[in-house]
Amino acid sequence: MRILHVTSTFLPDSQGGIEELVRQICINTISYGVESRVFTLSRDPMPEVILIDGIEVFRVKKSFEISSCGFSITAFNKFKELIDWADVVHYHYPWPYQDLLNITYGHKAKSILTYHSDIVRQRKLKVIYNPIMKFFLGRVNKIISTSENYVESSQVLKSYQDKINVIPIGLNKSSYPKISNDDLINMQNKVGENFILFIGKFRQYKGLNYLLDALSNSSFNCVIVGNGFLEKQLTEKAKKLGLSNVIFLGAVSEVDKVALIKLCRALILPSNQRSEAFGICLLEGAMYAKPLISTELGTGSSFVNIDNNTGFVVPPSDSEALKNAMLKLINNESLAKKMGDAAQARFEELFTGERMGQNYFQVYKELIGKNN
Repeated sequence: MRILHVTSTFLPDSQGGIEELVRQICINTISYGVESRVFTLSRDPMPEVILIDGIEVFRVKKSFEISSCGFSITAFNKFKELIDWADVVHYHYPWPYQDLLNITYGHKAKSILTYHSDIVRQRKLKVIYNPIMKFFLGRVNKIISTSENYVESSQVLKSYQDKINVIPIGLNKSSYPKISNDDLINMQNKVGENFILFIGKFRQYKGLNYLLDALSNSSFNCVIVGNGFLEKQLTEKAKKLGLSNVIFLGAVSEVDKVALIKLCRALILPSNQRSEAFGICLLEGAMYAKPLISTELGTGSSFVNIDNNTGFVVPPSDSEALKNAMLKLINNESLAKKMGDAAQARFEELFTGERMGQNYFQVYKELIGKNN
């Protein structure tokens, strides 16, 4: 069974939730005889084909961007070649350029689409894009939402109820590196322990400005992992606020990421827009028995994190609520452990990579069966 994943960015060019989900789907469907390839854009696609965790990644030169959406002048021929290879094409939405690829060659294979989030910010452009989006979503055979929460709260998905399946994101712990005592000690010497940890891209909807405000006049530390176009703005704001308790680490290796999760007191995701559809960093924290702090957006983040059970869910854009939640976990180690254990138990019940891989395989199998 041959599956082609179509996504705007992928490893090693960028690291984020969608990239990790695509990797996890590929890894966790191998045991079912699934051969996966990834089609993506890259600023520097040399070499054009690379191997990551046994996954062939086909990269095409990104020509330009419009409102963070990558376009390529040369991608159509490579996409046609790959779609001829595939039994099922697996799109990852939103990426408006892939809609054009689908319109051109999408009739050639069965298709599913994982709906990662609504388009929230580009409202003016969305008026132009809407007819293309509706054609694309109407054309794909199956739409996968990562949580029932998002299905219920998305105005777009309400029009496609007859083709929606819900498959929560899952992680395979064995796909993460096992770290040594030296790895832990080295990271501890750098950042300490029992800090609040954020992992993610520096995007507007991540709510990092509110996190920095929440850290004012606080004695506990916060480590911020990631990068993005807001990096300079955020570091300057931290300096202006005089935040000596914030450490910006930039992008880190997988080994360092695991060490940070193990050393932290809690994971925080302060997002303030529903572009945050799930929050893989919350799953990573739960996988390692860490309590979680997130915001109520009506999305999958509140499916992962259950308020007053696996952690705390607070209103979005509320720095005071963020601070209070952090203080509760910093000041009460036993509560943090209890919530972390509950988060891990929920992870093992609902969010393993094996469970997700089996669910995606069943959808692929169903589509190929219908095609025969």
